[in-house]
Amino acid sequence: MANKAWLLAGAGVLLAALGYTGLYTADRATWLMEVVPVLVALPLLAATQRRAPLTPLLYGLIFIHALILILGGFYTYAKVPLGFWLQDYFSLGRNPYDKIGHFAQGLVPALLAREILLHGGYVTGRRMAGFLSLCVAMAISAWYELIEWGAAIALGQGADEFLGTQGDPWDTQSDMGMAMLGASVAILLFARWHDSQLERLPLAHPPSGR
Repeated sequence: MANKAWLLAGAGVLLAALGYTGLYTADRATWLMEVVPVLVALPLLAATQRRAPLTPLLYGLIFIHALILILGGFYTYAKVPLGFWLQDYFSLGRNPYDKIGHFAQGLVPALLAREILLHGGYVTGRRMAGFLSLCVAMAISAWYELIEWGAAIALGQGADEFLGTQGDPWDTQSDMGMAMLGASVAILLFARWHDSQLERLPLAHPPSGR
């Protein structure tokens, strides 16, 4: 089980980051849209930490993903300095910071789905758990793109900073491709590390009706 002191420290860092970026961002509406997942996840993780704790690996990746979202909301994804550095270093045609976010958007949900499926006893086979976890991650990615599409229709020009397409006609497809890459990394490269930590979690009750 993750050390409680580390969890509290991580939550404190995220709350401080939310407070600072919310106060000093130049576009508070875009900031709010970008950090909504963090605002939802923090109280959920706090409420479930005792009765349904996650692995330290998953808590750590959620923390990193939250920082990615907060930083993207503060600057807007097309203007994050790290992205400009990557753009210059790799001679890219656009700021790629949003692709980091979509990579994490595939990696973290895939690992969370894998943890729920295996630790909850819903699936016993590792291969089937991996396949279903990839499906869950891609479904979340698709729903996020639909939300972006809805925001574009509802807000019109005001959604440009939230979408962060930077004139790329294939932005939606590349976003989902990065999410699939992140989910694949979670399943193929993190599986053994994840399994070793799952073994140390308290036993979960099997789902009712089985």
